[in-house]
Amino acid sequence: MPAATQAWSRPATPAKGAVGRGVFAGLDDAVAAAQAAYQRYRTLGLQARYQIIDEIRKEATRHIDTMARMAVDETGLGRVEHKVKKNRLVISKTPGPEILETWARSGDDGLTIEEFAPYGVIGSITPTTNPSETILCNGIGMLAAGNAVVFNVHPGAKKTSAFTVQMVNEAVVRAGGPENLLTMVAEPTIESAQALMVHPGIRLVVVTGGPGVVKAAMKSGKKVIAAGPGNPPVLIDETADLEQAAAGVVSGISLDNNIICTCEKEIIAVSEIVDRFKFLLVKNGAYEMTADEAEKMTKLVTENGHTNKDTVGKNADVLLRQIGVTAPANTMIAFAEVPEDHPFVQIELLTPVTGLVRVGSAKEAIEAGVRCEHGNCHSAAMYSKNIENLHTMAQVINTSIFTKNAPTYSGLGMGGEGYTSFTIASPTGEGLTNARDFSRVRRCTLKEYFRII
Repeated sequence: MPAATQAWSRPATPAKGAVGRGVFAGLDDAVAAAQAAYQRYRTLGLQARYQIIDEIRKEATRHIDTMARMAVDETGLGRVEHKVKKNRLVISKTPGPEILETWARSGDDGLTIEEFAPYGVIGSITPTTNPSETILCNGIGMLAAGNAVVFNVHPGAKKTSAFTVQMVNEAVVRAGGPENLLTMVAEPTIESAQALMVHPGIRLVVVTGGPGVVKAAMKSGKKVIAAGPGNPPVLIDETADLEQAAAGVVSGISLDNNIICTCEKEIIAVSEIVDRFKFLLVKNGAYEMTADEAEKMTKLVTENGHTNKDTVGKNADVLLRQIGVTAPANTMIAFAEVPEDHPFVQIELLTPVTGLVRVGSAKEAIEAGVRCEHGNCHSAAMYSKNIENLHTMAQVINTSIFTKNAPTYSGLGMGGEGYTSFTIASPTGEGLTNARDFSRVRRCTLKEYFRII
């Protein structure tokens, strides 16, 4: 049993196979417990959902710092202070039941309404990069929609995940809800993830991860909501406010050391402003690598044409030190001017290391941005005062998130308007998921009556 599961009280009568509050030794027991919880939950009514979600937010707020520290200690990824921000964002901006608005149409033939109904028990695959954030975000959304959920978390974040699952269950029960609305397997594996996807007790599969797990989910024969990889470009044209752009680019790329798929992964800038822009990047905490340093860094952060997992989520100064460069501890990103086909541009590194591509015009920047995004339809950003350039990029990039004159994280509601989500379902088209996506739409029609005109 992960040590973190010992932090929470046990129910008076634990469910079969439970090794913690919502944490189970086997998948079948985890699913069975969630099914039993769902049957109780569905009888409680909508007001109970509001009360439960409110209590989850309060309980999670009390443990923001703990979840952030646990995640960094366990996974070795990212920065504690940034994980605190991400957890706070999820707690405050993940929509609850209020987003499930009933649609109604009345006419000569009576009244028709459409409402959002639960699927039942959802299976959710979560990553090592955002363990507590994804469980909280999906958990709030799925419970708001009236479901129970079984998580198969990343093995590299099982302690943090177990802590979060138990914390949520504690809040649910305190608010009058049933035990085990959230469950998980104590020792998750690839095999347990595959078994969860095809389990007969699971009605909907929600996957947050890389292309491999998304592909596996698509073969499950079930309804799938999949959040896949991204490689978000950030464009800077000749009309941009360069001070604003440099600050935004460094802030966006460095967020939690770039492990979020929405984070900007490569910079594409118009030639006439590149020199000034590079100076401002350095002013804002970036380190510009020489050609020799960039070559060494490429060998460090890539392996056989892919990301070197050992460098994912590490601080920029730590990575620079590994190639023999002593940089200040407050160095937020490392960059080098490189051609478009460079690994810094083409590979989603998930590190605060990036490439800057120089192009001749805004038109060329837009074309390069589309190529570098690889058709993932995930996220992108552009800094410009030219409304036509912004409009063109927004249309052709075709991403779930596109931010103008702001870091991509503003599209998650962090310093931008709107709700947040840590499951950005670009492969299956839902975009920023919320309780509506975790619901079935059901229609009810009454002929002739319930009209007052």
